[in-house]
Amino acid sequence: MTEPYFEPTHVVPPGGLPTWSAPEPGKFAARLDPLLPVQLTEIRGDWAQVVCANGWTTWLDGRLLIALPRSPVGAGELLPGEDPRPLLARLEAALAAYREHLDDLAEGRSTAQEFGARVKGLRIGAVVDGAESWLLDLAEKRWYYCDGQRLRPYAVVTPVDGAVVTPVDGAATGSTDGEP
Repeated sequence: MTEPYFEPTHVVPPGGLPTWSAPEPGKFAARLDPLLPVQLTEIRGDWAQVVCANGWTTWLDGRLLIALPRSPVGAGELLPGEDPRPLLARLEAALAAYREHLDDLAEGRSTAQEFGARVKGLRIGAVVDGAESWLLDLAEKRWYYCDGQRLRPYAVVTPVDGAVVTPVDGAATGSTDGEP
């Protein structure tokens, strides 16, 4: 038996979303993580049924989903600037820095408060599923899709109002006026 193909059509908003086992307010199920890719399968009024990458199906407020492009645009040879390796290297460096701060906390070289201050605003995003990957580049304020050959723009990231986020290159971005 083959597994059904999962093609995300939307992502959950930055605050996450509550879900229900049926399109009825009294049937709360769980909460979906922020920016989780989902596939929209059915709409009933404001209710939307979605499937997650692991096959779990649930209902939620469809008005709050963030739509993704239908499929990455462009095809062809790997062109300069589209090579995924530089972004992967920046993500690896950010994850290594996070791990170092976590090690310091676990081994008593820093306090929880110091750890929190050191990683405040750090956002790292990478989802790898076989040959496909979705990589977050906060310097460019977008997710990229990679099929192993080419990096393609996928979805724009908008910081939460007043948020200051730290891209993987270390430069803080964001605004306090709610503008991206």
